[in-house]
Amino acid sequence: MRLLIAQVRMAMPFDLPEANLCSGQCNGCSQKLLEYLDTELQDWEYRLKAGETPDFGDINRMARTSKKIYKVLQRNGLVEEKP
Repeated sequence: MRLLIAQVRMAMPFDLPEANLCSGQCNGCSQKLLEYLDTELQDWEYRLKAGETPDFGDINRMARTSKKIYKVLQRNGLVEEKP
């Protein structure tokens, strides 16, 4: 889970200014999706520090959620498509 969190934090544009998140065509609210994902990641970071061990389902849900949000950000032109 720690590796997944690190990969998601590197891939997602969490530091993008708000003005850039809401410009042009919008196929889902990028700002709200990034806020949601950041909250989920922070929650897991806290839980891991507290000694909780995620199961495969937890890791799978986080990976699926992250991929779905990444695809929306691609459609909104905020991240590049991965080869």
